[in-house]
Amino acid sequence: MSTDRLPEADVFARECPSRPVLQNITGRWGVLVLAALVDDTRRFSELRRRVDGVSERMLSQTLQTLERDGLIHRAVLGTIPPHVEYSLTDLGRRITAPLLTLIDVVEESMPEIVAAQDEYDRTH
Repeated sequence: MSTDRLPEADVFARECPSRPVLQNITGRWGVLVLAALVDDTRRFSELRRRVDGVSERMLSQTLQTLERDGLIHRAVLGTIPPHVEYSLTDLGRRITAPLLTLIDVVEESMPEIVAAQDEYDRTH
């Protein structure tokens, strides 16, 4: 798809191509993979250990999707056996920065969140 003919992005519009990209980024595994790559280049096995609970298949799909969206770079090293490393692109770093802020706010707010959940569960 040519970028010179794209209408202005609007995630609220049903057919906007930004919707699936937003889903790829903010989905369960996308945000964690992006955050795991923020500090360093990692190999597949390192990512799998860092993103606890992700299956090999789901990690592979997530990496392919994020690579297609231009957020991560996949480098195949000419070693035997071949090694593959993943890193954030400039676009990936730009998009990941606010995600890290969100992660920090959620982690810092967990006592309040747990209290709200407990209150809700008691009253519903």
